[in-house]
Amino acid sequence: MGIFKESTNQSIIFKMTKDNLITYIQSFVDLTTLEMESFTELFKEVHLKKDDYFAQQGEFSTSLGFLNKGVMRAFYRNSWGKEYNKTFFTDSNFVAAYVSITTKQRNSINIQCLTNCRVLVADYQKVSTLYAKYPKIESLARRLAEYKFALKEKREIELATLDASTRYEIFRKEHAGLENLINQYHIASYLSVTPTQLSRIRSKF
Repeated sequence: MGIFKESTNQSIIFKMTKDNLITYIQSFVDLTTLEMESFTELFKEVHLKKDDYFAQQGEFSTSLGFLNKGVMRAFYRNSWGKEYNKTFFTDSNFVAAYVSITTKQRNSINIQCLTNCRVLVADYQKVSTLYAKYPKIESLARRLAEYKFALKEKREIELATLDASTRYEIFRKEHAGLENLINQYHIASYLSVTPTQLSRIRSKF
């Protein structure tokens, strides 16, 4: 992961970033002050540049991130080099190569910055050691996993049952403004259409 220099307002911005993390956590579970501090103190802020990787295929991933600002994509690359965008991560969102960090197997996906990103990063194993001492933190992890699974299932159903125009309409609602920040071919890959097909679909909206 490439890191660029902190701004002179680092401490103020870092506090705001932690506040965003706390707000997001509280939307899932009500932690005590001690529980919240024990969890959030494990995270350190890093700045990643556009095109930097948060996780790469073939690595053993160990990091759990909270994306405070920016856009990332998770994608697969087949043996011929063709890429398939699996999902996008945007502001206030946990990001990780979940299969790798939980099973300790080599990572099968790539997570790449599509813009400059501000991320809070923790070692997942250190996070998981809190579960026994703080059951509500384990509950947080379970609820986050359930939420991520529900999103994954929803997307799989949409890809299998909805036409491309409907998928694009859903994308616009769920990721408002995102198409103005990233290249259109990334959106086409995410929707499982060609860039030409996406251009035709967009002309109807």
